[in-house]
Amino acid sequence: MKTMKAAVIQGPHNIVLQEVPYPTPGPGQVVVKVEACGVCGTDYHILEGDFLSSYPLIAGHEFSGTIHELGPGVEHWQLAERVAVDPSVYCGECYYCLNNQGNMCQNWNAIGVTLNGAFAEYVVVPAKNLYRLPDTMSFQEGAFVEPLSCVVYAMRRLNIRFGDKVLLFGSGPMGLLLMQSILKGGASEVVVVDRAEDKLTIARQLGAHKTFAGTAGLREEYPLGFDVVIDATGVPAVIENMFQYAGNRAKIMQFGCAPREAKVSVSPFDIYNKDWEILGTMALLFTFYPAIHLLKNGVVVCDPLTTAEISLDDFPAYLSQPKGSKDLKVLVRPWKK
Repeated sequence: MKTMKAAVIQGPHNIVLQEVPYPTPGPGQVVVKVEACGVCGTDYHILEGDFLSSYPLIAGHEFSGTIHELGPGVEHWQLAERVAVDPSVYCGECYYCLNNQGNMCQNWNAIGVTLNGAFAEYVVVPAKNLYRLPDTMSFQEGAFVEPLSCVVYAMRRLNIRFGDKVLLFGSGPMGLLLMQSILKGGASEVVVVDRAEDKLTIARQLGAHKTFAGTAGLREEYPLGFDVVIDATGVPAVIENMFQYAGNRAKIMQFGCAPREAKVSVSPFDIYNKDWEILGTMALLFTFYPAIHLLKNGVVVCDPLTTAEISLDDFPAYLSQPKGSKDLKVLVRPWKK
């Protein structure tokens, strides 16, 4: 039997590198040889047991690679084509799918979240989820298409008004992709809050107007609050705290993924009295093409966000360690020695 190497999450806090069966493609499927897969905060939630996933699971949903094998009935694709892959798997038949809300699909699945993903040498995916990478884009950039597509969906949900003042909590890789998009989306001022000064340095380099290492002095400098307040940390204490910086008629967005059982307190009187609009943003919804265009044309850049590239062999030990404050985006390169 043909096998491959994969990092398998066996259960909460248990990930091992092992040989697993090579994924044979079924009708309408292809096998992708994985070239780069980003490590996402969701992967930590999966390992910690506080997400939607069941076990055992090969995680990894931010990836690019080349077509290695075509399944029966696959047309319009060739071996060795360079691709990024939308991990979203919608049924196409439920109420939400038929109402243009596929990310709310009642039978929702996702490659690397509920289905085996790309922390492996190969992964099987539906051919309809493939997107060709431009020749000018690297596999590294290809691994950023999925996270940036989530940002595109969030920006469309947010619909920033020209001239809005924006406060963003979190300058991790998702926060920095979002920050760049907000800067290009018409904001008059973007302020970023984080505890890690090295991340704030990159935020300033990428255009943040002001940064704060914590919230000390924030209220004094902005006594009327902000037009838009966004959490990109997923940390419940940060989420609960962000409401106090929302001005009248502010939009407040939860962008970061919090633990599934987390709770926060918010004043319903403030929601009423201050005319707030509170938004969630669930993953992506057919937003790969705009993400590819943004990266291809340099509107959003990802090179400064890549902290390191590690091999598949080193990945289980890496993910098992506490998430470091200095980490931005780490890419797993399965064929790296």
